[in-house]
Amino acid sequence: MTVDLHAPIVENRFLRDEAATQALASTLATAYAALPAASLAARGAIVELHGNLGAGKTTFVRHLLRALGVTGRIKSPTYAVVEPHEAPATATQPALPIWHFDFYRFKDPNEWEDAGLRDLYASPGLKLAEWPEQAGGLLPPPDLEITLAPLPDPSQDGAGSESTARQATLTARSATGATLLRGMANIETPA
Repeated sequence: MTVDLHAPIVENRFLRDEAATQALASTLATAYAALPAASLAARGAIVELHGNLGAGKTTFVRHLLRALGVTGRIKSPTYAVVEPHEAPATATQPALPIWHFDFYRFKDPNEWEDAGLRDLYASPGLKLAEWPEQAGGLLPPPDLEITLAPLPDPSQDGAGSESTARQATLTARSATGATLLRGMANIETPA
């Protein structure tokens, strides 16, 4: 297996509310759908989501899955570790398997091996991983990292007050990740 190493490309985005988070997820879905079909069939992409508990990782994934055309109930994989989804085929792309992982409850990196997740990561399709650091470095390198950080609410007096605003830091770690970031930059998002 050849690993496509790439100098990181970092982009920061201010997300003022959940609508802005949804718009960012929709933009990523559009950029992902524009990747060449051969690239998607061969491997897909690995997107890691970082952030504290309550930072909006699962909410972002739900918006992304909806934007990719996933219908039905979208459950958090916190207890199941992984939830499978499939985006429907389009005129230019085949159906897309999507694997949503949540490693929050992993206490031992060996759980990665014991759960048989290596095979899922090796299969075609989009992989979305929350709490990847809990897998102890056993995951393949991501194409794109998204770090979400809640911002303090300036209208509230007192420590710990948070608004719905988030800082999103997107880091491309491969040529695929860089292509996604370039694609996202070329898509107009609502203000």
